[in-house]
Amino acid sequence: MARYSGPRVRISRRFGVAIFGPSKYLERRNYGPGVHGPKSRRKHTDYGLGLIEKQKMRYYYGLMEKQFRGVYERALKRRGVTGEQMLQILETRLDNVVFHLGFASTRAAARQLTAHGHVKVNGRKVNIPSFALKVNDVVEIKDNSVSRQLATKNMESSTSRAVPDWLSLNKDGFKGVIMRVPSRDEIQPIANEQAVVEFYSR
Repeated sequence: MARYSGPRVRISRRFGVAIFGPSKYLERRNYGPGVHGPKSRRKHTDYGLGLIEKQKMRYYYGLMEKQFRGVYERALKRRGVTGEQMLQILETRLDNVVFHLGFASTRAAARQLTAHGHVKVNGRKVNIPSFALKVNDVVEIKDNSVSRQLATKNMESSTSRAVPDWLSLNKDGFKGVIMRVPSRDEIQPIANEQAVVEFYSR
């Protein structure tokens, strides 16, 4: 499974956003990495701005370029606003839902939890992080000591994160249900999705 494994704080500093979660280092040095970071006044072209927004969203959801391009192409075939469709596809991926339910502390941890076979969808084991979930799908942690201990530990450390309204969580049963597809306002994207669409449509 391809994934980004390089320096995370450096990426967050490049874009000026805590892409991988809160970072004390980013708070202390809220400017770009490198010796010219504090003084950089470089102006970006429209292409450059679109690239930045695309990269921010790609890193945020933990996708490689080919995967992310595939999300755009799927969104393009759907009815509705392409940018919003992209966000809905990304948000309803299995790894992202596992993260939102609190079964994992980060999206990277959610991908690992899923890939290692600790997650079930509608009663069947699914180890594909990109698995597309639909309304009324039930996501749960496997009923064994190892899986439940991992989920319990993560749920304790992620109490500060609220479960989105479009999901329903049964903590005692280690289960979550997709109640509906999230709206654009509920997603609150880290990047401008319209700029991403324009970047790919050039």
